[in-house]
Amino acid sequence: MTSSATDRATRAARHTTITLPARPDVQFTVDDTAGSDGTFLLLHGGGGPRTMGGFANLLAEHSRSRVLLPTHPGFAGTPVAESLTSTRELASAYVELVEHLDLADVTLVGNSFGGWLAAEIALLGNPRIGRVVIVDGIGLAVPGHEPTDVRGLTPAQLAALSFHDPSKAPTPPTTGGTGPSPDVQALLRYSGPDMVDATLAGRLADLDVPVQIVWGESDGIVDAEYGAAYADAIPNATFTVLHRTGHLPQMETPEQLLDAIRPL
Repeated sequence: MTSSATDRATRAARHTTITLPARPDVQFTVDDTAGSDGTFLLLHGGGGPRTMGGFANLLAEHSRSRVLLPTHPGFAGTPVAESLTSTRELASAYVELVEHLDLADVTLVGNSFGGWLAAEIALLGNPRIGRVVIVDGIGLAVPGHEPTDVRGLTPAQLAALSFHDPSKAPTPPTTGGTGPSPDVQALLRYSGPDMVDATLAGRLADLDVPVQIVWGESDGIVDAEYGAAYADAIPNATFTVLHRTGHLPQMETPEQLLDAIRPL
């Protein structure tokens, strides 16, 4: 379903900051595009919310759904939440955010670390979560297919692994220093240095909501076999491979990803 030009003109994203009532140290900055036909909650990966912004706009343009793009605490210059030190703790905070915003019929769409996070949120069993889309997720321990260690990579090296066509990679933000970027440091705070949880595969068998696994065939961070293992671990999950696409389909081939996750 495509919104009219008038609809698009009146659906600009509203930027808000939300502090969780029960967790005063946890703040989410959220881009919120109004809509009436369910809710998409987009969960970014280690590249931060800038890797999801364009896709959020595309979803808002081609659906009548509410589209929420939060920034995980500690990313993109936002305050670190000292009480959140693992992916599971962050997932619990997101369930509180969903409750606080009184959301319903939520589709989680998570890329990379956001895919792992989406799985952890769904595993908490909140009935407001209706569907999960994991896009080139990490977090799973798959022998022989470990996620690439991104800590020492240059932006050019990271782009070569993340894009089928590295020329499509955006210019990385200037960090003004050496070593891992602030966003990578935030990622490792939640994921740990190996970016896996050995218990995740066993726990994924408990997921009882519709789950779609979407993977770029040219992903150099976690390969397509890793994606197939994700799908195999989840009962009745579907597995879709996107051609000529790397680790960030929402940036490299957003229309393909949009088509893959229909119906909207």
